[in-house]
Amino acid sequence: MPVPAPIQALSALMTAWRRTLHAHPELLYDVERTAEFVAARLREFGCDEVATGIGRTGMVGVVRGRGRGSNRAIGLRADMDALPIQEVRDLPYRSTVPGKMHACGHDGHMAMLLGAAYYLAATREFDGSAVLIFQPAEEGGGGGEAMVEDGLMERFGIESVYGMHNIPGMALGTFAVRPGPIMASTDRFIVTIEGRGGHAALPHNAIDSVLVASHVIIALQTIVSRNLDPLQSAVVSVCALDAGEAFNVLPQSVTMRGTMRTLSQAVRTSMKARLENLVRDIAAGFGATGRVEYGASYPVTENHPAETDFMAGVAESLVGPERVDRAVAPMMTAEDFSYMLGRRPGAYMFIGNGDSASLHHPLYDFNDEAAPYGAALWARLIETGLPLGS
Repeated sequence: MPVPAPIQALSALMTAWRRTLHAHPELLYDVERTAEFVAARLREFGCDEVATGIGRTGMVGVVRGRGRGSNRAIGLRADMDALPIQEVRDLPYRSTVPGKMHACGHDGHMAMLLGAAYYLAATREFDGSAVLIFQPAEEGGGGGEAMVEDGLMERFGIESVYGMHNIPGMALGTFAVRPGPIMASTDRFIVTIEGRGGHAALPHNAIDSVLVASHVIIALQTIVSRNLDPLQSAVVSVCALDAGEAFNVLPQSVTMRGTMRTLSQAVRTSMKARLENLVRDIAAGFGATGRVEYGASYPVTENHPAETDFMAGVAESLVGPERVDRAVAPMMTAEDFSYMLGRRPGAYMFIGNGDSASLHHPLYDFNDEAAPYGAALWARLIETGLPLGS
């Protein structure tokens, strides 16, 4: 069995923790109950330090190894927040909060890191500090940035940092990673077209903002197909449109909201400029005006080569090289672990969740059989990265 027996023995505990967390989901930074649950477990395990209120509601546990020759510290991160989705499965541990559920597996991520914390606090077979990071507001709130800006890396002396996310459809007991970009940047945009309202029967007396917006939506799709190198990857999607309400009135203005994803900062910059130019110039061609505003965004999640190789090697020592993909295709979803990788070298890895519904789906559930693999990876990463006798 690839999972060490002491961690395999924690399976029932991790399942219980995970299902308790699943039943009580919280959103963004409002994760006080979740953070209290995690902090209580870390104190029970005998962590040397448990710090709360980092990045508003983030928290950190520190376990120091029995070696005393090293001041090195490695950070391991799990996210805590759920999603504003109504759970539909009638599970014994289903969400008790209407309209909220752990539909991305953050409950499982916490359980895996708690399992590793339990094991590391009991064994301490390493030299240095394991810094266990529990982060709020990954789902659009930028909690990773908040914790970094609150001095996370400096306060705990973190030299490198690692993250992990479950992936439905990937086999249990498998891992996947890649050096360089592994998840996309994301930019939220709001486009406003200002025309001239009027009667639908007299369009010549108006400037039809809906028509202008239609041309803009179609033109935005040419950014990727005609302005981007075909070997690069990017997405532009308009996802919401607010216009008039009456069937016989041409509205004065139209507002569109959408997202833009890229895998490099250079492409991100050029796409933003192209989007702004198209909106302005197309609107002007119809006699209207167009403007673009950008909202919350995450940078590209970019793995550092040496740390990626190290993390992949640790995974291979656990499950074998044939069960670790070192060149997985990057995903166009985004992750605010990118902020942590912007401050310290590290890597972000995928772990198989088996046959389950997709992430952010009301039928999704974290596979508890994946937890021992994740906890074992975290424990071995610390013991390998901070070896005794170093």
